Amino acid sequence: MNGPAWLIPLACLSLLLAAAGCSMLSMGDVTYGNGNLSVAVAGTGTPENIGVQVRIFAIDEFGQHELLTTGTTVPVAGKGNVIDIPVSLEPGRYKLYVYLIRNGERETAVIRDITVESR
Repeated sequence: MNGPAWLIPLACLSLLLAAAGCSMLSMGDVTYGNGNLSVAVAGTGTPENIGVQVRIFAIDEFGQHELLTTGTTVPVAGKGNVIDIPVSLEPGRYKLYVYLIRNGERETAVIRDITVESR
């Protein structure tokens, strides 16, 4: 392409990438307290139902082993969503694999290490 004609496809690609970033779910802190895992989720701004799946592994001196997989479906909108998932964890160290699912497909995933202190 000659001259400024190459700017048109570049501008279209830039707009497409910017719009794709706006439509993604994102995850913030994952914490445990009062018998709940709390997952901070930033939605797209449009109200929608999403799935939250958590795989919990206990960590000990011999490695890690899966304790359970749990999840829920919740409505989210905007940036200030905190999703509570009831789970009973004993004091110890855990590795959490947290997935956000939209339209039947995993969209976002994080791995978090947490320590549950004795009360």
